Amino acid sequence: MSDIVIRQVTPEITTFSKPFNKLFGLLPMGGRSTAVKLSDGTVWVVASTPLSPETKEAIDAMGLVEYIMAASADHHFFLTEWQKAYPEAKIIGVLGLAEKKQAESWKFTGSYGVDPAGTTYGFEDEIQATYFPGFSKHDVAWLHLSSKTLIVADLIFNLPATEQYSASSKPKAKPAFFLPKLEPYSEGFRKFLWGEGKDKEAMKRDAKTVAGWDFERIIMCHGDIIEKDAKKAWESAFAKYLS
Repeated sequence: MSDIVIRQVTPEITTFSKPFNKLFGLLPMGGRSTAVKLSDGTVWVVASTPLSPETKEAIDAMGLVEYIMAASADHHFFLTEWQKAYPEAKIIGVLGLAEKKQAESWKFTGSYGVDPAGTTYGFEDEIQATYFPGFSKHDVAWLHLSSKTLIVADLIFNLPATEQYSASSKPKAKPAFFLPKLEPYSEGFRKFLWGEGKDKEAMKRDAKTVAGWDFERIIMCHGDIIEKDAKKAWESAFAKYLS
């Protein structure tokens, strides 16, 4: 039995959610890939989970994969299998990933934080991007304009990850009692974001940019999708930077 949950969130967006534990199994975070069908029929995907047969079948039904995105310096473990399956796709990474992938003999088409500021990759009429160089993991936030959906990796957590464990045959582990609550309205998550902000001024600038976007939903890699009051959730999580 597969533990992957495939869900069509909007007519253009499909998510692929599965269990993922971190910190020696003490933190059940869940993992999620997100695919967006662009207006020309091609597919843009944040690849953060394995390319299982059922995932590939659903992706291929959406259209031709044109872009494979690495959402942060930590989200690269499955890029090789995605690249092998879609060798013609453009692979867009972030600063620091090229060095991690040198041994796997393939190159990024582009990288946020490496390419000159203002570089575009071809999807920006439909999906805007803000790169967070001040964040420890060099994350990118994307806004899918037509669906008003914000797509991120580690800039927002929304635990517990109920959906991501809902198809697992194994009982969902509870977070260790000593770990902070990690969701946008918790002080623990605000402290996490503050600690991971290595350049506070850059974080303030980029958090404010995203806060100015028009979005109603947040799809993150770890935790349940935020379907309403998404702007309030962002402002709460980044309160230390936006105040």
